[in-house]
Amino acid sequence: MRSKSAKPAENLLDELQAALSHGTVARRVETLRRITDLFVNNALDYSDDHVRLFDDVFQCLIGQIETSARALLADRLAPMAAAPPKTIRTLALDEVIEVAGPVLTKSERLDEVTLIEIAHSRGQAHLKAISLRRVLSEALSDVLVTRGDEEVVQSTVKNPGAQLSEGSLTELVTRAERDDDLASCIGLRPDLPRHHYLKLVAKASLDVRKKLEAAHPELADEVSSVVQEVARRVRVAAVTRQVEMARALVKSLHDDGRLNEFQVATFAEQGKFDETTAGLAALAGVSVETAESIMIESRTEGVMLLAKVAGMSWPSVRAIIAMREKLSGGPQTDTLTLRDTYEALRSSTAQQVLRFHRMQQGATPAAQ
Repeated sequence: MRSKSAKPAENLLDELQAALSHGTVARRVETLRRITDLFVNNALDYSDDHVRLFDDVFQCLIGQIETSARALLADRLAPMAAAPPKTIRTLALDEVIEVAGPVLTKSERLDEVTLIEIAHSRGQAHLKAISLRRVLSEALSDVLVTRGDEEVVQSTVKNPGAQLSEGSLTELVTRAERDDDLASCIGLRPDLPRHHYLKLVAKASLDVRKKLEAAHPELADEVSSVVQEVARRVRVAAVTRQVEMARALVKSLHDDGRLNEFQVATFAEQGKFDETTAGLAALAGVSVETAESIMIESRTEGVMLLAKVAGMSWPSVRAIIAMREKLSGGPQTDTLTLRDTYEALRSSTAQQVLRFHRMQQGATPAAQ
């Protein structure tokens, strides 16, 4: 059965042919406007065959009209779920951002392959338009993070529909060490994994401390204590349901007598930061908060102190250090030197240093 709008669409083919053969630019633009009106107003009535017909008509006109007319066409077709696919692709590939922009941002007819192709080949304005899409896959977000400038990267990170891979998150957190605005954007994402969040907060706190101390050297001690307290509160507030489950699992193992250094090492080898931290805390007899504070510090010596108090052997300690380096994206340390240091470390010395660390962490300013 033929659609009620099929005949008017087909009748426009004669006018299209005349406009292309003998018409002025103004006539071609007017023909495009009429065809666009016909399609937009009756799109729900058209079959796939009719959409293909319009697709061919639009393709004939796009190459022979001025930029402003192409931009208007893109703006009208971009939100349409049934927009002609070849036309949408042509508009998206346009080098003029006023034409490509609406389609790159809004069109659901663009396939992933085309979007990634454009993200790899076009400039920052096109990347910014793509970053505003309702949904961004990990593959597409990876390209935007890798090729995008500061504005594109922040736009991608702010997009709640952007899926960020582990690789992109590692790169972003590293970049955030030099960019407070980016650090804020990343930190506000509700789906940011905890180990990235803790590293971000710890590094940002250090940056903030340096800037504030430089601006107000007379308040250096006060600023330092305030920043540390803010970081502590943020870490406590960041305990998610997933973290609670990890700690509950470790507590259960410990209560049943099934928690040992080999289980903790297995957690580390599997990249399970929260389980490893909770297990290490239980074996060392310290709070999870104390162990977590030590685990996210940049220095490895703190981890070795904690492990020595827990009575762990070097292979288990090495697994924990390897996990920290992998999650942080930092350079690998010299394990031979660390092993010699660990084996020479006395348990009594480690206990004394750890006790001092806990006293500092629990200290509160005296009342004035």
